[in-house]
Amino acid sequence: MSLKLPSAPNAGLFKQGYLSYSAADGATIRNIEAVREISSVVVTSMGPSGRNKILVNKHDRTFVTNDAATILNELDIVHPAVKMLIMALKQQEFEMGDNTNLVLILAGELLNISEKLLTTGLSVPEIIQGYTMACKFLGEKLESLVVEAVDNIVDTAELMKVIRPVIAAKQYGLEDTILRLVVDAVKLILNPKKPQAFNIDNVRVVKIMGLSLSGSEVVKGMVFPREPEGHVKHVREKSKVVVFTCPIDISTTETKGTVLLHNAKEMLDFTKGEEQQLDDMCREISDSGVRVVVAGSNIGELALHYFNKYHILVLKVPSKFDIRRICQVCGATPLPRLGAPMPEEVGSIDIIETKEIGGDRVCIFRQSEDSISRTSTIVIRGATQNNMDDIERAVDDGINAIKGLVKDNRLLPGAGAVEIELVKLITQYGEKTPGLMSLAIKSYAKAFEVVPRVLAETSGLDSTEVLSSLYSAHADQEGLGLTMGVDVDGELDNCLVEVTGPGIYDLLSTKQSAINLATEAATTILSIDQIIMAKRAGGPQVPQQRRQGNWDLED
Repeated sequence: MSLKLPSAPNAGLFKQGYLSYSAADGATIRNIEAVREISSVVVTSMGPSGRNKILVNKHDRTFVTNDAATILNELDIVHPAVKMLIMALKQQEFEMGDNTNLVLILAGELLNISEKLLTTGLSVPEIIQGYTMACKFLGEKLESLVVEAVDNIVDTAELMKVIRPVIAAKQYGLEDTILRLVVDAVKLILNPKKPQAFNIDNVRVVKIMGLSLSGSEVVKGMVFPREPEGHVKHVREKSKVVVFTCPIDISTTETKGTVLLHNAKEMLDFTKGEEQQLDDMCREISDSGVRVVVAGSNIGELALHYFNKYHILVLKVPSKFDIRRICQVCGATPLPRLGAPMPEEVGSIDIIETKEIGGDRVCIFRQSEDSISRTSTIVIRGATQNNMDDIERAVDDGINAIKGLVKDNRLLPGAGAVEIELVKLITQYGEKTPGLMSLAIKSYAKAFEVVPRVLAETSGLDSTEVLSSLYSAHADQEGLGLTMGVDVDGELDNCLVEVTGPGIYDLLSTKQSAINLATEAATTILSIDQIIMAKRAGGPQVPQQRRQGNWDLED
């Protein structure tokens, strides 16, 4: 009697279309290979000399950037293990706004090294335990490597110390110009008595095509890339502002009705009541002293006519986020009803002007020097949209550095100096640890070599020579080599630079967050021994065919 075998394992367990990959099929190695593939895309984009990538997303929009968060956000990735790594990147971007490249590159290097450990004979739990022990030790030691601290966050020189390296990593050579814009914008809204209240959303960026980066400026207030709706375009003196979130028009009834008109007089008088009602409303607003109306929704032509009659400036702002910010600038309360506002619901603005910048008409809400404004705007000029987008990302990173500085004012040496020091310290810790954990901990330390190595390679230096020089400098027992990092300009003979000279620092809070997230992502991906994927919902995924030929050809 022969034994009947099933046609496939778990054939009756899942619905048709399920895919299953187990550890026996090499699921762990495949996950590592997928992460290595995505890490190799971003690794050359790290540092001041990092290369840019051209991305064309599914909406046919082109991006030119070296920012890891933007690259992975626009790529349509389906691998579940890589998606987990992207979650760690998004968390780093949300919490700190910078060092997303480090999370991806370090996680990729940790998984790359773990593959060699697996082939050596170590088990996954031993590698994970070793990585966790090393990360815990690193958290304790990282604070001892602090070389500088920002005592006065309002001081311009202290702010520059933190922001300059962050911007230089994105826009090397333009850091001085962008730095001036960011510092000016931050100082306008930073409260010296309460720096913890700093909010990155209070610094806005408006991009206007034309000129070059040197033509950019900072405005104390807000800039809207549209002009007012009515005839009034400027308000030169301090004026009251009211913000409406509802449509400014004649209200329509919920039910339909039929009106029978008997003569021409009835037809002429038909809409007079509505017109009179709208006229009374605009007069009430004018009598309350309001000279500026901001509408968050539609504005009827008849309402606009009466606003022009009473010399009231009307600006339509369709974005609810911009409505919220303009209420912060003016101190107004958004009103969901039409009519004259209460005195406490009215805001004030010093100057409103309409200017033409590079062919675009913009409306500027500006507060005077002695007034308090909770919002500042950086107007970025540039020759191409992609260039301005990349500069905006550098500005965002510089502003986010202030957010990290408010949390923790301690600074670590940059340019790969702290990573080489961590390699030395964690390796010493691994040598003192008994058992197989020692191998995993020393391998964890080896992963930090990737940062100075990539900095050297992207700068056109010999990475082997630079690493050996760094190890030699950091072997100094007196701790004098702690501040030696990679010289990306390559002007010095040994390609090393003392980071305290030019002021190349990394924020302790940002670095610690990036290392923790990278380690957590790597250990989570390592712990996966099986992937079970359901069939995708919907019909077959047919790629959209791009039309050939000219746009005006016949179909």
